[in-house]
Amino acid sequence: MVVESENPKSSITTTPAQEDQSNPNPNPNADDDLEEGEILGGGDDSSTIPTAVTEQPHPLEHSWTFWFDNPSAKAKQAAWGSSMRSIYTFATVEEFWSLYNNINHPSKLVVGADFYCFKSNIEPKWEDPVCANGGKWTVTCQRGKSDTCWLYTLLALIGEQFEHGDEICGAVVNVRARQEKVSLWTKNAANEASQVSIGEQWKKLLDYNETIGFIVHDDAKHDRGAKNRYTI
Repeated sequence: MVVESENPKSSITTTPAQEDQSNPNPNPNADDDLEEGEILGGGDDSSTIPTAVTEQPHPLEHSWTFWFDNPSAKAKQAAWGSSMRSIYTFATVEEFWSLYNNINHPSKLVVGADFYCFKSNIEPKWEDPVCANGGKWTVTCQRGKSDTCWLYTLLALIGEQFEHGDEICGAVVNVRARQEKVSLWTKNAANEASQVSIGEQWKKLLDYNETIGFIVHDDAKHDRGAKNRYTI
C-alpha cells in the first residue's frame, strides 16, 4: 500500500505485515469473547448508574395538633370541651400541607364547629395549665370568608413568625351562622407588652384593618360579656 505524503517527491511504502505491527489491537481477543448483545468496554462503573434522590423532611420547631369540636356532639355533652377530639399531630412542613390539603377549610365546616391548631403539649381549654392565665386576640370575618385568614394564621404559627412565639398556645376558628371568628390564644395575659406585640404582628400579617381586642380567659369564665383588656 502506498501512502502519499504532502511532499510530492517522497512516498512511503508499507507491507501488510508492517500495517499490522503499526496498528496493534490492544485486546486482540476482545471481539471473540463478547457475547451477543454485549458492549465492548462496558464495565461495572457505578458512577454511571443514576441514584434516586431522597427528599429530607423539613422539621418544625414545635409539633402541632389539630383539634375538632363537632356541634352535634357538643349538644349531647354536659361539660364544655368534653366533645373536643384531637385529629392529628404534625411535626414537619410536609405533614402540615398533607393534612391541610385534605381537610375541610372553615368555609366548608358546619355552623357551630370549632377547629383548633395548638402546640402538641397544650389542650385548647381554659383549664389547661399553660392556658389558664392567658387570653386571646380575635378577628371577625363574614361567613365563609375566613379561609385565607385561617391559613395565614397557621403559617405564622408553625413558621415561628412572632417575636414572642413562646407566649403563643395556638389558634381556633369558630364557625357561626352570621360570622366566623379566628382567635389567637396566648399564655400570660398579664404581660401586656408581649400580648400587644403579638396582636400588632398578627394584624399586620393578616392585613386586617379593623380594631381587635384581647380578652382574658379568667374574665370570660366569669362573664360571657367580658370586656377587652387590650385593643389595637
